[in-house]
Amino acid sequence: MTAPEPPREGERIAKLLARAGVASRREVERMIADGRVKLNGEVLTTPATVLKTLRGVTVDEKPVKAAEPTRIFIFHKPAGLLTAEREFSGRPTIYTALRNALPQDAGRVMPVGRLDFNTEGLLILTNDGELKRAMELPSTGLPRTYRARTFGDVTQAQLEELIEGVEIDGVRYGKIDANLERSTGRNQWIEVTITEGKNREVRRVLEHLGLEVSRLLRTRYGPFELLDLPRGQATEIRQVEVERFRRALVGGTGTEITLSAPQQARARIARTSPRKADAPRKADTAAPSARKPAPRKPDGPRKFEGARKPDGARKFEGSRKASSTASTSRKPAPRKPGPRKPGPRK
Repeated sequence: MTAPEPPREGERIAKLLARAGVASRREVERMIADGRVKLNGEVLTTPATVLKTLRGVTVDEKPVKAAEPTRIFIFHKPAGLLTAEREFSGRPTIYTALRNALPQDAGRVMPVGRLDFNTEGLLILTNDGELKRAMELPSTGLPRTYRARTFGDVTQAQLEELIEGVEIDGVRYGKIDANLERSTGRNQWIEVTITEGKNREVRRVLEHLGLEVSRLLRTRYGPFELLDLPRGQATEIRQVEVERFRRALVGGTGTEITLSAPQQARARIARTSPRKADAPRKADTAAPSARKPAPRKPDGPRKFEGARKPDGARKFEGSRKASSTASTSRKPAPRKPGPRKPGPRK
């Protein structure tokens, strides 16, 4: 009976480099095959190399830093941007807009999946290559929800047939949940939720139904929603929510990951003004039912302006009036005729 193998100490270098945010595991394997990764100055030839740390590891002759805590950003991608780091044709990429959208300490981040040049909406960015790859895998089953503005004729019954999947030009697309939101004439908005995320999947499926897609907006990826994030802006998910999501995704299945509406709201931490300044006053937050109207005084005899005053006040005012009248109407006594008497000498 063979002795059991001792537990492996460390991790494969491809996993460590992905965790450090260098690239995804698949891209790291390409880097190793191209001879771009070295350990203590020697070129590595296999991604199966097991290491405890990244000490002495370089990529393109640059030392690799230790892995930082996982960070996730939500970015509202505008139409007209490529989801790529480099574009040799000169067209703008998402990183052009991210210069002003991300905080200065964001470091290097990678997009989770891709959005086409003319597709807009929710794009997730992370510094964790392992998490990025796990979120992209179709086997994880993270739902992606889109809203499409289309032109043409389609019924809800046709859309419901997509729940069993569809094959187009030899490519099999899995379960698709599509619902007709509203329509005006031959124009309509359709909500589409997919779990595989194949290349141009939503557009191809809708075009297969004879529809012309004029606008495509992604509103949700897994538990993360676009909500009211302005176009071209980014916000970061709270660290406690990131760790909870990462543990559930890497250690379980994607279907068990949920964030409630309050958690979604708390996850947005990009706020420019202090929280205290934004907090409403207590008087404004009181429920309407809690405000009690002032008690109404019982009906009584109406008072009028000519109401009688107390006797003390009347007498006082009367004496003042009499004295003032006497002082103004009093005349000096007439002088008596006759000689004046001399006054006493001083």
